[in-house]
Amino acid sequence: MPVTPAYTPEPRFFDLGDEYADAVGPANFPTTILRYRNDRAAASVGLEGLSEDEWIAAFGRFEPLPGQPGPIAMRYHGHQFRHYNPDLGDGRGFLAGQLRETTPLALKQTSAARETVAPRDGRLLDLGTKGSGTTPWSRGGDGRLTLKGGMREVLAATMLESLGVPTSRALSLIETGEALERGDEPSPTRSAVLVRLQHSHVRFGTFQRAAYHQRADLIEALVEHVRALYHPHVAAGDAPGLLAAIVEASAKLTARWIAAGFVHGVLNTDNLNVTGESFDYGPWRFLPAYEPGFTAAYFDQTGLYAFARQPEAVFWNLTQLAGCLKLVADAVPLTEALNSFGPAYIRHLRAAFLMRLGVQSLGEAADQRLVDTTLALLRERGEGLRWEPLFFDWFAGFSSSARALGGPHATLYQGETFDAFRFALFEHEPDRPERLEHPMFAQAGPEEMLIEEVETLWAAIATHDDWSPFQAKLARLEQARQAWSFEG
Repeated sequence: MPVTPAYTPEPRFFDLGDEYADAVGPANFPTTILRYRNDRAAASVGLEGLSEDEWIAAFGRFEPLPGQPGPIAMRYHGHQFRHYNPDLGDGRGFLAGQLRETTPLALKQTSAARETVAPRDGRLLDLGTKGSGTTPWSRGGDGRLTLKGGMREVLAATMLESLGVPTSRALSLIETGEALERGDEPSPTRSAVLVRLQHSHVRFGTFQRAAYHQRADLIEALVEHVRALYHPHVAAGDAPGLLAAIVEASAKLTARWIAAGFVHGVLNTDNLNVTGESFDYGPWRFLPAYEPGFTAAYFDQTGLYAFARQPEAVFWNLTQLAGCLKLVADAVPLTEALNSFGPAYIRHLRAAFLMRLGVQSLGEAADQRLVDTTLALLRERGEGLRWEPLFFDWFAGFSSSARALGGPHATLYQGETFDAFRFALFEHEPDRPERLEHPMFAQAGPEEMLIEEVETLWAAIATHDDWSPFQAKLARLEQARQAWSFEG
């Protein structure tokens, strides 16, 4: 298989042994039709050279890539809407392999001349699947994924990446030729298998399973595994230090969700991982307008995971992780690490709003004033001013004044609340204002991802098998990613 010199297999989770996962095999799908491949993501791990047939062999039939031992279904537990479930685990997915992400320098060398690449210190990434068949943890399910669900995950991950949110990347979507029965979609519906690139599938629930069985030895091994691979600045054996690192990463992720106007929908403990990266997109939504109580999942009838409650939900989940670590560490330093979430979240929220508005920090007080006035303006304008257009119109602060005041929302930019926002914004110097030269900012508005557009994209596929609107949307999102060029 023609992998490039950038391809570096490193299947480290497999080293933990059979207490953490079960060897499995993929489903034998009746057909495999490639619907999406992320060549930019593939190039970051040395897989861009695969032909279509080789791609389908790797990500439709799951023939192991070089140096990969074969798929395993990971074991974990979890709180689902705060009810503990000890019967979870990878029920329709598995870990297909792990590999190193190349650094930009190595990637440049690889794409230019296919020469031997210098040593890299890139992240360890997982090849994780969704819809790849049944496992010992399927609990009576069919282990499948609907094509619509796969399409929605591609869209969510691509949009979030463009907005600077730490996220898994959809690598591949292959239609698999089965008719699925689902209660929340018109059935029968089409099937698919998704592969994502993700910085660790070790979940909070991975620790919960070990704690449930009172296996301090398993938790100790997990602590060292996660520390060494994902948070190497933490000292060996320092479980509170590891928790503090996970708290920090989770606070940053949550703040970036809020700044993106994103609602994950299902913030169970098996849907949060140790690297603070968003993944597993089910009933997600982006805000149609600023509404703190907006929910993404129709079954979230109490609003547990509503937009503005996401910080609370993440913190609650972190407390469950801290409880697991009490088997190997004292409670006091764990509590101290846990209590760092609030200050870290506020700090990251200020940074995320400045990032979205394209301005530089002026200090805590001025930065917080900008966050507060931005939210006040969005709250006051309601449905008249959606989330994304505000950040688009005023990106880079005063550098966009003429553009914003001459644009389609000009009549909304007046009054005392707007004056307070503008004053707070103009206090801050633009950050890399040359980004405004990108053609995207000559458009009337930004790329959005509201549910009505998602349904329209799906309708073209479901009715006419027309993938061109979906492909065009992805192309525009890539343009937006380049235009925003947000930094981590």
